[in-house]
This record gives sequence, C-alpha cells and structure tokens, in this order.
Amino acid sequence: MKKIALSCLSLLAVLLLAFTTADSEDVSVSYREAVVQVLRSQVMQEAAWAMQQEPVTITAFPASRSAGGIHDFFSEADYFWPDPKSPDSPYINHDGMSNPDNFVAHRHAMIRFSNIVAALASAYSLTHDKQYLNQALRHCRAWFIDTATRMNPTLLYAQAVKGRVTGRGIGIIDTIHLIEVVQGLMGMLAEDPISDAEIEPLREWFKAYVNWLMQHPYGQDEMKRENNHGTCWVMQVAAFAKFAQMPAVISFCKDRFKNTLLPRQLGKDGSFPLELKRTKPYGYSLFNLDALATVCQILSTPEDNLWNHITPDGLSFRNAMDYMTPFIADKKEWPHRKDIMHWDEWPVAQPALVFGAVAYQEPRWLDIWKRLDHQPKGDEVIRNLPVRHPLIWIL
Repeated sequence: MKKIALSCLSLLAVLLLAFTTADSEDVSVSYREAVVQVLRSQVMQEAAWAMQQEPVTITAFPASRSAGGIHDFFSEADYFWPDPKSPDSPYINHDGMSNPDNFVAHRHAMIRFSNIVAALASAYSLTHDKQYLNQALRHCRAWFIDTATRMNPTLLYAQAVKGRVTGRGIGIIDTIHLIEVVQGLMGMLAEDPISDAEIEPLREWFKAYVNWLMQHPYGQDEMKRENNHGTCWVMQVAAFAKFAQMPAVISFCKDRFKNTLLPRQLGKDGSFPLELKRTKPYGYSLFNLDALATVCQILSTPEDNLWNHITPDGLSFRNAMDYMTPFIADKKEWPHRKDIMHWDEWPVAQPALVFGAVAYQEPRWLDIWKRLDHQPKGDEVIRNLPVRHPLIWIL
C-alpha cells in the first residue's frame, strides 16, 4: 500500500509540474502577443531601415587620441573635462556631467550595429523571413571576421582620460550594446542554422572576448565593482558566454548574481544604495534594475530560476521591482534628489517592466511599459539602455 501511495504521489507531482509548466508557457505567449501588438509596426519599419544599411564598423572612425590601432575600440570618459585653470593639464572629473567634446564615435557605431541586428532579428521573429538573418550576418562578418574592418576582442582603450589613462576597466561597460547582437543571432539561428564554418568564427570572437573579460586586469577590476558596472559585467559575460557555448562561465555568472550582485547591491527596502549616492540616482537606479532583470532573463532556466532566488537575508530581485515600479509609473513620487542631468528624459519603456511582468505575471507592469516611450532619441538614455528590442528576448 505504501508503494502504491508513493507512486500516486509521484504521479500527482508530475501532473502538477506539467500543468504549471503549461500555464507558465501560456502566460509567456499571452504577454508576447501583447508586446507584439504594441511593437509590430515599429519593428517592421526599423527592419526596413536595417535592410538598407551597409556595414560600418569602428575602422571607419579613426581616433587620433587613441593609444591603440584602427581595430581597437576607443572612447573617452563621459564625465571628464578640461581643467579651466590649466587647459593643457589632465582632465578633471565632474560626476554625472557628460562632456560633449569627448570621442564617442565608436560607441555610436556599435549602437547603430546593435540596432540593425536587433531590428532584423525582431522582424525575423514575426515573419521567419531568412533575408533578415542574411543581412544580420553581413554586418556581423564586418564587425567580427573581415580582417579589414573587424574589431579586436579586447577593450584596452575604452573610457580613456586625457592626461591620465589610455583606457580603464570601467570602460568595459561600453560593450553592453553587443548583448542584443548575440541575442538576436541566437533567436534566428535556432530556427535557421548555418554551417559550422560560418558560425564558429563568430563564436570564437566572443569566446576570446569573454576570456579577456575574465582574465585581464581591466576585466577583473570591472567585475569587482559593486554598482551598475559590476552588474553590467555579469550581464555581458553571461550573454556572450551563452552565445559562445561556455557552460562553466555561465555557471560562474549565476553564482555571481546570487552571491555577489544581490547581496551587495540591494537595500533592505529593495533600493540600490550605491546608485542613490550618485549624482543621477534615478537614471542609474533604472539602469541597474534593467541590467539585473536582463541577467535574470539571460540565465534563468526552469531548474534554476534567478527571478525567484532569495538571499540568506530574504532579498530577491522582486524586491527591487516592487521598489522601483511605483517611481516608474509616477516619477513625481521619487523620494530622492533629482538627477543632475537628463532628469526629464527618464523613464522610457524600461525592459525590466516587460521581463518582470512575464516572470512574475504582473500585467500592471506591462501596462506601465505600454504607455512609455519605445523609441527614445537622447544619447544619454540610449547609452544606458542596452535592451531596446524586447521581442527577441521574449520567445
């Protein structure tokens, strides 16, 4: 009798799991349909634009102030300015105040590239038309394979500071705009596989970059940062390692999310204390929320769901969503100081709202997302919004 009872209980558990999984899948489908309804017209317009674009990589923009070569990504730190007392001396920091004269052409080229591939992948997800994949691969070959135009898989010269450093680990955050490139490729290639000869050079580029991010002192320095920079390191490495098929690195990123990011970044009320100390506390809180949500989206599996992971002191990512969403819905209620710049440009259609709505089955968050700006234009917003094409993430 005991064996029969145990068998019945086991069968019941299997049936309950099956029903739960089916319900979860149905919910995901219904949320995706809601997102499609909002974005379909925009997606097809962006894809039509992307089909007309020629590949343009960083090699089209020589950087005279870079210590690297033509294939090395280069940028200058946003918040550093000439010293008015001595213009020829090293630049000085004004946190939160972006210097419009600094070199950002490589960043803009990367953002354009990201928009092209993600727009094509979004349209592919609606139409399954292989022309979008073929065009995306043209751009990827230019960026990662073709010897005349490729970018080196390192970031030695990012966010340089005139008179101080030729590059910094903190500059690694500039490549967050590549995560939608790999996400878009994975979605399309799952349905339209290409030959190993075509895909392996792309995977090898990202494998090399992941290894550099984990081993170089700049990468290790960025990994150890405890604010949004540490979050974005995990977000990037997780996305790139998933594409490059590096399971050990993926496991490392999961562990980092559970045992480093959440415990060190979340306040007991769900806020991000390290972001609240900055001169742009609202914008950086949104940025960190989006990045953590994207980590969950990249790394969660049915067996290991990061959305529901709880730290030993009882905190989870849900706490961060519950804290921030009221202030996304109504910014006037924000209890902290206003951002020193770009206060009026936030919020936009934050990806955390979509990802969180699906993960926690919260339609009210999706309603907030629907009424926000889905095509922001400001450079400051775009550089802090690595996920701009949610359809390629909600499968």
